[in-house]
Amino acid sequence: MPILTLLRHAKSSWDDAVTRDFDRPLNARGRRAAVTIGRHLRDEGLAFDHVAASPAARVTETIEGFRHGYGATPDPAWDRRIYLASAVTLIDLVRDFPAGIGHALMVGHNPGLEDMVLLLVPDDRGDALRGAVEVKYPTAAVATIEWDGGWRDLREGGARLTRFVRPRDLDAALGPED
Repeated sequence: MPILTLLRHAKSSWDDAVTRDFDRPLNARGRRAAVTIGRHLRDEGLAFDHVAASPAARVTETIEGFRHGYGATPDPAWDRRIYLASAVTLIDLVRDFPAGIGHALMVGHNPGLEDMVLLLVPDDRGDALRGAVEVKYPTAAVATIEWDGGWRDLREGGARLTRFVRPRDLDAALGPED
């Protein structure tokens, strides 16, 4: 049974005068959130066999902070297709993961990650985790999904959402600004 953890990049800065969205860095709160999420997943005992990530600056910085909190992870497989990808594109990428991977971490962007979770996990009334994703998949939030079969068996409505954690769930100071 494959396990896929989806990490949205941490909060980026709009203060830097970068010419391309791709180059936008994290802000201070985003750097703290990435470390906090990494530490939380380490404490939860998650172990990753594979990391697939967008090469955008805010993702590379998120991974750097995540590793600071989590510890060593496999070197990311940088994939430009993850940058601002649709849910369908992300699902296609996951279906191509090698069969020997048990637990993969994908680090990317919204709306693709949120849409992917909502497409893969059926809308069963009363599923609080899915309901929380529907409300908002904020920066540096993680969702973990599982399904029967292999990577190629990932299909719409065929997954279970087993974890959804937002930075503010771990530290109120990392929540939305008023």
